[in-house]
Amino acid sequence: MGRIFEVRKATMFARWDRMAKQFTRIGKEIAIAVKAGGPDPASNAALRRCFQNAKSVNMPKDRVEAAIKRAMSGKEMDNYEEILYEGYGPHGVAILVETATDNHVRTVANIKSHFNKGGGALGNSGSVSFQFRKLGVFKLRPEGLNVDELEFELIDYGLEEMEF
Repeated sequence: MGRIFEVRKATMFARWDRMAKQFTRIGKEIAIAVKAGGPDPASNAALRRCFQNAKSVNMPKDRVEAAIKRAMSGKEMDNYEEILYEGYGPHGVAILVETATDNHVRTVANIKSHFNKGGGALGNSGSVSFQFRKLGVFKLRPEGLNVDELEFELIDYGLEEMEF
């Protein structure tokens, strides 16, 4: 057919390969979110985040819905568990690694090899995590809000800092 056709074909297949990897990754994230919080995006923040990620990579809506149905039906053989690994990088830098895996033995081996290649070491459970906190950021529109009342209400729920 010609050299130009082969170049175009290679470009198209490379693009499709990248898309397939992204769709698979987001499908796994959707399955984890649905199993953790249910199929309703109104009450499941993790699923809403997955929807935003799916839109950002142009994942078709039917694939998103199929991933939700697959996770709800339980037919999916893979049972992903979220595991937190802790370690030290070069010069004693603390590192937390959050993973979602169906085979924790393989994941430990991969993470350990990455730490060793980078000059770090995989730590024990609790060796690094005390140095980190999970925080959230909320952005609100100030129209119609009483800022002082809102701040007092949020302090009751653990608010640490509020910026305007």
